[in-house]
Amino acid sequence: MNQRQTRKIRVLGKVLFVLYLFFLLYFLIFSDWYGRTEGSGQYRYNLVLFQEIKRFIKYREELGSFAVFTNLFGNILIFVPYGFFISMASKSRGFFMTFFYSFGLSMCVEIFQILTKVGSFDVDDLLLNTMGGILGYILFSICNWIRRKQYGYGKKRG
Repeated sequence: MNQRQTRKIRVLGKVLFVLYLFFLLYFLIFSDWYGRTEGSGQYRYNLVLFQEIKRFIKYREELGSFAVFTNLFGNILIFVPYGFFISMASKSRGFFMTFFYSFGLSMCVEIFQILTKVGSFDVDDLLLNTMGGILGYILFSICNWIRRKQYGYGKKRG
């Protein structure tokens, strides 16, 4: 793969990353799918790690499969592309940078929810979103390793 092809892939990655960020922010903050279009008089929040996760597992029969899946796995899955794209678009990539960026974006979303009283602040969401970002980084690392192996990067020349 030559430099021109590599540059095109990076530009495509950056464009997809920006589009994904718009989707992510809309979905997490403004989407009416979870009733986030208007604030309520009584605001809910969770500051105890694993409290909501345990609640969703304990009451999975009453809450339904969809609610359990979207809360537990949806928060992870929605941040997987973020971890992948931030690694692809950034020159300072790595596990800890992806962890920091994923946690930081998730914290911004949760703080926005506190300030606007739309949605609910939940430390479990911080954990699950950050886990999704880390999984995205792992996926990027695997894809990058395969790409490097396929195109012979890292082999001694001579």
